[in-house]
Amino acid sequence: MSIATAERVAHRPFLDLSQPILWAFAAFLCVLIVLPVSWLVVFGFSDRAGAFTLENFERLFTDPDFLEPLVTTLIVAVSSSAICCAVAAPMAWLVARTDVPLRLTIRALVTASFVTPPFLGAIAWELLAAPNSGLLNQAFRALTGAPQDVALFNIYSLPGLIFVIATYTFPYVFVLIANALERIPGELEDASAILGGRMWHTARRVMIPLALPALLAGALIAFLQAMTLFGSPAILALPSGFHTMTTKIWSLFQVPPKPELAAAASLPLLIVTVMLLRAQRALLGRRGYSVVGGKSGDPRRIRLGWLKWVALAVCLGVLSMPVFLPYFALFNAAFSPTATTLISPSTMTLHNIQFAFFELSTTKVALKNTFILGTLAATLGTILALVIGYITARTAVAGHRFLGFLATAPIAIPGIVLGVGLFLSYARPPFLLYGTIWILLLAYLTIELPAAYQQMQSAYRAVHPELEDASRILGATRLQALRHVTAPLLRTNVIATWCFIFVSVIRELSAAIMLFTSETKVISVLIFDLKESGDLGAIAVLGISMLLITFAVVIFANRIPGFGAGRLRNT
Repeated sequence: MSIATAERVAHRPFLDLSQPILWAFAAFLCVLIVLPVSWLVVFGFSDRAGAFTLENFERLFTDPDFLEPLVTTLIVAVSSSAICCAVAAPMAWLVARTDVPLRLTIRALVTASFVTPPFLGAIAWELLAAPNSGLLNQAFRALTGAPQDVALFNIYSLPGLIFVIATYTFPYVFVLIANALERIPGELEDASAILGGRMWHTARRVMIPLALPALLAGALIAFLQAMTLFGSPAILALPSGFHTMTTKIWSLFQVPPKPELAAAASLPLLIVTVMLLRAQRALLGRRGYSVVGGKSGDPRRIRLGWLKWVALAVCLGVLSMPVFLPYFALFNAAFSPTATTLISPSTMTLHNIQFAFFELSTTKVALKNTFILGTLAATLGTILALVIGYITARTAVAGHRFLGFLATAPIAIPGIVLGVGLFLSYARPPFLLYGTIWILLLAYLTIELPAAYQQMQSAYRAVHPELEDASRILGATRLQALRHVTAPLLRTNVIATWCFIFVSVIRELSAAIMLFTSETKVISVLIFDLKESGDLGAIAVLGISMLLITFAVVIFANRIPGFGAGRLRNT
């Protein structure tokens, strides 16, 4: 973009609407974030008559019906976090600092773990490890001759739930630790070796202390993910007869609804989430003070010798839990007459595809709603992130720091909690949106805004404002400069942000399960409903379709110049 371009687009309009429009975006952001949280607080401290009370919280912390889900949630979160760290830390070290083969392939498979919705993974593990019909239990009985009532695995249990949640949470820990290890300069290892330090001494005195903040931050993120997940507990815990906090909140909206108790149960989850995110940010913020110096060398790869093949087998074995085995189970169920019977060339059928796309009346509605909401949320979310990022990066309006805080605040709002807040906000006049797709659109915008805003905010920092200044000197308004000068320079980031939001909308369940109606059902909710009716073949078909769409968008985003795998490794 040149000064000539700035001259071409610049002209002084009769009426400059830049400030009113920027203020309108700021006001919309405030309403989007503040309104649902405010209604959570109001309802949490109100009785059914609307009077102030603390009875909701007293019941929350004294009634066994609420204490048991709370204790269960803590057990699940702590256990999953510990398992994630125990598995992800060694695996990240192998990929980042050793010569284990297929390192890029392992990272690609970790990405596959990321894009697989946890609720779909839970369904796949049902197909694999249900006590009676699970494929793994069937194989165990066939190989050992064990009776029908003996099972090697029982996914409908607290350990089963912990295993599935950890399976789809460990990639967060892996990425944080692997990136931290790759940023440690190789010169530090050389210095330790020169001073006589052996490999394990160097690891203990140099590598581990530098990677420890990322490990602790990963543990907090894993704890947070396990605490706020809805899909996996709803699929595995409810059939087992126990609740977590997210499923308990959801159950409070069943007949008869208890919105006051749901709001009261949501607020502690929100407070704990905020505290954990602040702790995670403080830990990661320390990394910048760990290493001082100029451009560092590449990390030194530790040669494992023949053990590298053992390490590769271990890594692939770990990745079989979130990728190979679940994908095989879904594929088998999609083309088998019976979801838990192994297919063969003679039994393979297309009936499930026929049923899912042509006989099931709700599929077309769900697909249409999903694509409409995905496109609208991605487009509007990208525009909102673009404008709010501009306001905060260029200090365009007063209070820009507060707007930056609001734009990142939804990351601290679990999806189920946001669903409760939006229901309380928009199920009554003057904003009567419940029963329409617009309330789902607001949910998706709110959930995906933090990541989109951070992406655009970092992009603005890489673009010097000189061209905007030149355009404004020549008479352009702020919005004209943004549209014709800055936005084209951010084209790659804008497209990548759009793709990210679109993919996230397709796989979102927690908020949608609180807000959908029969006319506004989306594909994730349809899969959840089909699980309750036991149509596993149709679930597998729809789940594979969801994964194919997701992978197609992810591959497209990674082919954008400047946004490929090299960039993803540094995020």
